[in-house]
Amino acid sequence: MAEDLDELLDEVESKFCRPDPLRLGIVERPKGCGGGTHSSDRNRAQAKETLRSTETFKKEDDLDSLINEIFEEPNFDKKSFKLKSKSSGNTSVKASIQGFGKSCSPVYLGGSAIPCGIGTNTSWRACDHLRCVACDFWVVSYNDYMWDKSCDYLFFRNNMPEFHKLKAKLVKKKGTRAYACQCSWRTIEELTDLQTDHQLRWVCGKH
Repeated sequence: MAEDLDELLDEVESKFCRPDPLRLGIVERPKGCGGGTHSSDRNRAQAKETLRSTETFKKEDDLDSLINEIFEEPNFDKKSFKLKSKSSGNTSVKASIQGFGKSCSPVYLGGSAIPCGIGTNTSWRACDHLRCVACDFWVVSYNDYMWDKSCDYLFFRNNMPEFHKLKAKLVKKKGTRAYACQCSWRTIEELTDLQTDHQLRWVCGKH
């Protein structure tokens, strides 16, 4: 890459840095015309100044274009892209592992003594983000309550999810947890795998 840069600089110098006699305003003065000596010198000096400023601008433009050309080479782009993709990729993977995309497997229900969170085979936690795929309602739960035996489908259909209406059928009982959506309800006391209750259409709603 250094050799390519030297060649390009040599080419620029040969094209733009060598003075052109015609551009310098050097013309052969007629013999015996001594009165034109001063004006010719002034023209030559002005031409030199103009050429210097023009060449300076051209050199700067050419150097800028050369620098841009070098950084636009595929090798530069590939290296920077690889480094960026590695770091950003690792960050996104870590983020997805740590928070996003986690859901309960298996899904557990439990009484008030069972902690809530993400349930796994080694972490027995009651899911606190349940959703019913039958009625499309989020499942509510109330610690240390149980549902009264007189509860029916119409009661939950008309009163979900407002607690001040639902509490009419809630009975205090330590250690239990009352679950309900708009179409189903359960009172749970022990850790229970949701798959064992085939009537419930509840799933973990975490993403």
